Amino acid sequence: MLEMLRKFFDFCNRENRDKLYGAVALGVLDALFGAMKIPAAFFAITAVLQGEIRTSTFAAVIGFMLVSTVGKMVVNRFSQMMQTEAGYDTCARKRIEIGEHLRYLPMGYFNDTSLGHITSVTTNTLEQMSDIATRAIMMVLQGSITTAVIALGMFVFDWRIGLISLAGIGIFMMVNAVTNRKIARIADEKISADKEMVGVILEYIQGIAEIRNYNIFAQNSSRVAKSVERKKKADITAETTAIPAVGLQMLVSKLAGVAIAGAALYFYFTGTMALNYLITMLLSSFMVFEAMDLAGIYTALLKIIGKGVDRANEILSIEQMDVDGEEILPENRDIHLEHVSFAYDSRKIIDDVTLDIREKTTTAIVGPSGGGKTTITSLIARFWDVQEGVVTLGGRDVKEYSFDSLMENFSFVFQRVYLFEDTIANNIRFGRPEASMDEVIAAAKKARCHEFIEALPEGYETVVGEGGATLSGGEKQRIAIARAIMKDAPIIILDEATANVDPENEKELTEAIRNLTTEKTIIMIAHRLKTVRNADQILVIDQGRIVQQGKHEELMQADGIYRRFVSGRKQAVSWKIT
Repeated sequence: MLEMLRKFFDFCNRENRDKLYGAVALGVLDALFGAMKIPAAFFAITAVLQGEIRTSTFAAVIGFMLVSTVGKMVVNRFSQMMQTEAGYDTCARKRIEIGEHLRYLPMGYFNDTSLGHITSVTTNTLEQMSDIATRAIMMVLQGSITTAVIALGMFVFDWRIGLISLAGIGIFMMVNAVTNRKIARIADEKISADKEMVGVILEYIQGIAEIRNYNIFAQNSSRVAKSVERKKKADITAETTAIPAVGLQMLVSKLAGVAIAGAALYFYFTGTMALNYLITMLLSSFMVFEAMDLAGIYTALLKIIGKGVDRANEILSIEQMDVDGEEILPENRDIHLEHVSFAYDSRKIIDDVTLDIREKTTTAIVGPSGGGKTTITSLIARFWDVQEGVVTLGGRDVKEYSFDSLMENFSFVFQRVYLFEDTIANNIRFGRPEASMDEVIAAAKKARCHEFIEALPEGYETVVGEGGATLSGGEKQRIAIARAIMKDAPIIILDEATANVDPENEKELTEAIRNLTTEKTIIMIAHRLKTVRNADQILVIDQGRIVQQGKHEELMQADGIYRRFVSGRKQAVSWKIT
């Protein structure tokens, strides 16, 4: 239990940890105020038995009860506020911290890690923790403190009863330890089932178009149903394990209270305890374990809270790329790769590549699928770090740049465009949030998307669905280009930006790209001949190596992948349906 408490306190930042320490201190006061009922009852019982109810005795009893009641109300009010603020603020900060941490992780992490895992941690896990973690922890601490204070008070009245209460606490703690071990065995399955369910549901929703196209609803619905069923069984198992265990704890506490009452009666009938002490101990036997019962119920949650902390820390412990370089403004934007190699795990993707890309030139990268085209552009932009060799920008190793200053040099337009669930204007501003509306419109006009934006119900203030679901592929591409135009970076990376565009949008998109790429360094991954043939250099990538390099006319003179690529495209264009 103490380990779980320490783990959560370490999870909080200094400010919220101080709030929790303050809440613990108030919990001690709460316990003292609660324990004041016992001396108040003792004075009242003594006065009644002696038949001498004096004004001073009456005032003392009423004073004790008022202080106890009002004190608990005030202390609880401030304690609960501090607990609540600490819990919600800690989880909110951790979400932001995880988001910032993910920003500088190698992109390979996102290939190897389920989106469901990250989503589950930042939503379900932290949401549960914000709701129950601080409350459970403070109830455990406060219950333990209250029981300890009352037990010490019993020592003041009768050391024998005090020893019995301590024995009851000891047995309760042993039973509680066994209970926690049983719950720990099911906590992992509960968390694993939650992670799997979130991942399967996300995959189902994101792939709904493909599921519909290939009519595989039964197969995918079955996966969702199985994951939900597993989650349900894990939750039920958790409850059916916890309830009997908590019941056993409560039975132990009640039997301990019976033992205290029985011992007090025995001491009274044997003449070693006065009647006023007997009645006080009988009342105390009901109070001493009341708070401990509540603490015992909440200790069942501590293991799950600890697992939640572990899951969040697992993400935060993943080693980031070294992004704390210099703020560098390069004299030029020449790009150079020298004997670069890179592998995903043990699978080599890029193998000893050396190349130069001069400033304000266009480089087209072509080649078979899976050959390493996208990986080369990712290494240039330092989405990953090379394992061998070096990548330089303006004569400086990209690792010498701070990540933010390096990114200032690049704009990207990908085949799959992601737009945020926000206004179109804000999506265009994404690269430069401080841009004025006039600048947004100017960028949209250059990207050839001003007309269709104006035709929307709310124009630039139209909120697009998550991922840009409410727009067509061509419209999303042009908004992405407007975003890149707004950033105005000197190097543009186009990753098959026109691959899936319909003929109606192609003309507008081609014009938008032309406006984006004027006087820029262009690196394009492409499979369309018209976007390749005018490049200053063409790189043919196959199995992680540059197998051909040159201009279009030069490569057409040699037998190889490029000429076969062009011939295949020309043949495809000449096909007619008769």
